[in-house]
Amino acid sequence: MSETVRPNPLRWLLYAYGTGLPARHKEWVLHDVTTPSWRWRHFARATVQLLPIAVLLYVFIPGEPWVRAMAVLGGLLIGYFYSFAYMYESAEHRAVKAGYPQGGAAAIRDEAHADERREQEERYAARWRQDG
Repeated sequence: MSETVRPNPLRWLLYAYGTGLPARHKEWVLHDVTTPSWRWRHFARATVQLLPIAVLLYVFIPGEPWVRAMAVLGGLLIGYFYSFAYMYESAEHRAVKAGYPQGGAAAIRDEAHADERREQEERYAARWRQDG
């Protein structure tokens, strides 16, 4: 992969909220959704999306601080649950918005782990597919 152009912090913030990046960031977007740390990057984007809402809810929900904290924690758990439930689709959508074909990011991630998957399949076959 050639040198990628990283977005500035403001562009990254907008990217975290779902806006597309200019074409010069195309390779960086692919790197973002295919690097070995892509799940952590997704977690960072989800946190940036959820944190302002969590703070506002904590500040404006009436009641005891522990009640507000538990309400916000429950909301964060639900938000993270849905974010991670659609993590693969979200990463793929970001790659498509950057101009890559549908399924391209997943194929790159799968290719990076092809040897591991092949070893797992061989162990499975050796254990469970014995001719008997």
